[in-house]
Amino acid sequence: MEIVLHGIILFLLITGCLLLFVRVRWLEMASSFMRRSREGMDVAAGRRLLENRRQLMTLQKNHSFWYKLEQELNYSGLKRRFPYLTAEIWIVLNILAAGVVSVSLLVCYGWKTMFIGLVVMGLLEYFYLYFCKMRAFRSVNSNLIKFLDFLGNYSITSGEVTGIFAQISKYVDEPLKTVLEECSYEAQTTGDASLALLSMAEKIEHPKFKELVRNMEISVRYCADFSLLVKNSRRMMREYLRLGEERRSLLREALINMMLLAGMSVFTLVVVNGLLETSIWVILWDTIPGRIALGIIGFIFLLFAGKLMERR
Repeated sequence: MEIVLHGIILFLLITGCLLLFVRVRWLEMASSFMRRSREGMDVAAGRRLLENRRQLMTLQKNHSFWYKLEQELNYSGLKRRFPYLTAEIWIVLNILAAGVVSVSLLVCYGWKTMFIGLVVMGLLEYFYLYFCKMRAFRSVNSNLIKFLDFLGNYSITSGEVTGIFAQISKYVDEPLKTVLEECSYEAQTTGDASLALLSMAEKIEHPKFKELVRNMEISVRYCADFSLLVKNSRRMMREYLRLGEERRSLLREALINMMLLAGMSVFTLVVVNGLLETSIWVILWDTIPGRIALGIIGFIFLLFAGKLMERR
């Protein structure tokens, strides 16, 4: 009996050692896989950065999905807050978040709720990025005249145009502050002011800022008069802001009119519903003409919402 007991204990010890070895080996394999994945994502991000810079130098516009996603991270300001965030890491984080949400909702509520939860998650992410980009756009919109005014106070030559960005950046808000500092640093370290300016233009989602920076890059290459460029840019920017304010006024009036029309339409439907024997809501939702009418109205409201969400 004692020999059998010792044999069982020995068997359990050997089994425990084997299980411990397998567990340690599994952890090592998982760690190695994660390390290789991280290194692969870093290499891919580095290659994409080099390719983007090559395209900037050759004025090419053949951009991939990863480049566009990287632009979204730049425009929204996430890249500025989290410098190590790349398009690959963003995709991985989204997959992990979608996996957690899917499993949680599937276990607790079922397939339909899981699908709705994923759609809501995607919409929340979309609107979060949109409002971040809108906030950055408005910040650049309000700081661009200030930037041009400070730029006009310097006697600028082509050799020092990027050198004064670090001084001007102290007086402007984000995201303009960071991109000016990065442009100045890149121009000083690489000695290529043209490429630094082109890189800066790709980090801000504002048509007039891109136009100004590209004109400055041309002036750097051909030693043009910067004072004339700044003067003309300031005049065009003031005109752009004036037209933008007029457009916002028209959109505000249109929004008020749309709200009034929607309210009057609902009031009319309620009155008609009291006059008919059949519910007007049943006619709208359960008949083909009613659904077509609702579809047309919804399409009109979507078009109007698209106009409201445009950044100009």
